[in-house]
Amino acid sequence: MRGQKDINTSVLIDLYGTMLTQKQRSMLDMYFNLDYSLSEIAENTGISRQGVLDNIKHGEAKLLELEATLGIKYKYEKTESELDSIEKELSGAPEKLKARILCCISKIRAVWED
Repeated sequence: MRGQKDINTSVLIDLYGTMLTQKQRSMLDMYFNLDYSLSEIAENTGISRQGVLDNIKHGEAKLLELEATLGIKYKYEKTESELDSIEKELSGAPEKLKARILCCISKIRAVWED
């Protein structure tokens, strides 16, 4: 089973991957998303296993730095949490109001999907 850190890194790759070098992005994708071993990545890229590990560590550090600076993942998770809370509060609301608010929630979520 993959660790929470690996899942978080996969999310960060999705968010910030274009800000990495092509080499870093490719290696991080192979390692975290495709579940390749360091040896498999080394074989595919023609560099040493240690070189792959160094690239992955530098790429991961860059992703964490970007998240610390920009906070997109944190803001997305906070937004989702607040929208979920609003949905739960709607249980006793009149149907017409409930439908309008749910429509607004869908529009907000669509912004994050673009």
